[in-house]
Parts: sequence; C-alpha cells; structure tokens
Amino acid sequence: MGVPDNVFWAAFSGPQRALSVGTARARRYRPGIAGLIAFDDNEHPAFEDLVPFCDAGEPFYGPVWPGATPPGWEIRAEAPLTLMAWAGGAAPAATSPGVVVLGTGHMPAILDLVARTKPGPFGPGNLDLGLYLGRFEEGRLVAMAGERLHTGRWREVSAVCTDPAHQGRGLGGEMVNAIVREQLARGETPFLHVMASNTGAIALYRKLGFEVVRTVPVRVVART
Repeated sequence: MGVPDNVFWAAFSGPQRALSVGTARARRYRPGIAGLIAFDDNEHPAFEDLVPFCDAGEPFYGPVWPGATPPGWEIRAEAPLTLMAWAGGAAPAATSPGVVVLGTGHMPAILDLVARTKPGPFGPGNLDLGLYLGRFEEGRLVAMAGERLHTGRWREVSAVCTDPAHQGRGLGGEMVNAIVREQLARGETPFLHVMASNTGAIALYRKLGFEVVRTVPVRVVART
C-alpha cells in the first residue's frame, strides 16, 4: 500500500487526531503547530466547519478544490507540491555524534533558524509532532530536521533546513538520514513533501533514497 492519497486527512483523523481540532469533515493542527488544514472530501471541502477554529488572516496550507472560493475565505498562493517516499533501501549509516535531540529549551534557536531558512509552515508546537534533531556549531543551530504527519505506517520527514552560511556541506542530508534511520528502526516508512520547483532538493532526496510518488497542487488560504 502506498502513501494515502489524502495523507493529511489520514493523519488528522487518525494517529494525530489529538494534535488537531475540527469536525468529522474538516480539521487543522491545533494552534501553535504548523498551519495545515485537511478535509475528508477534497472535492467538496467543508470550509464552514473550520470557521470556529481559524482566526481571520491566519494562513493555512491545504488542498486545491474545484469551483469557487468559499465565502469568507481568500486564496493567497497556489503551487505544485511533490510527495516523495522512501524507496526501500538500507537504513542510512549511524548519525555523527554532533547531532542532538531538540527540545523546548532549544526553541529560540529553532525559531531563529526557521526565520532564516523558511522551510515551510512551522510553529513552536511542531516539536509535539515527533522527533526533531539538529546540529549546533559555536553555540548556534545550523541544521535541523524533524517529523510532521503520521498516519501509522507512514511518517513524514519535515522542517529540513540548513543555515545559508553552512550550505554545501551535506548537513541537510545528514539531518534527513538521521530522521530516516529512526523511522525505519520503528518500522515506519518515511516520506516527505517538497515544492516541485525546488529541483535541487528533489535531486538530493533521490540521492538519499527517496522516489517521487506524485505531484499535486497546494493552496495557501486564510479567512477574510
């Protein structure tokens, strides 16, 4: 069985239900976690169900639907998103000693790195979603990766980012390998999302052992 077609809903209505809020038709990660929304039916998304759970102006990444924009919502952006999954190779080699588990005490350093690299939707509550690993050099966080969506078998690698001053050293690949190694040890299958325009990242993930599953459009929306 492959990655579920509606993988966001599979997570929100399944293993991560306690980390999300909403109804039987529409859910979002709870406030403080990455701004993502999901629907049980992407052809007929129940945006009206999300109104009590979303502040006006708060941006969310979600699916593209046919037809008009729902009343009271606006579309801010749209772009293709590529989903890649682990191709089934051997587990990566052991992580170097410099990689550490990130916790709430590291949050200032984490948010500083996120602000400098913009890896996608991220909030302080993301650490509740799973394991986060990072590398510090001279007291500064220079690379990080963690986990986001969880459907049971499938576990997403997310928030992969490297300080621009330290790119080209293989730190991003090291972070991804470290997370993948942990997921495979748990019996989970890693997958990830990357903007389709980021051909460099897609090439890196292929080299690390991922393959493209599909590319789908995603929208950034907000209540007006």
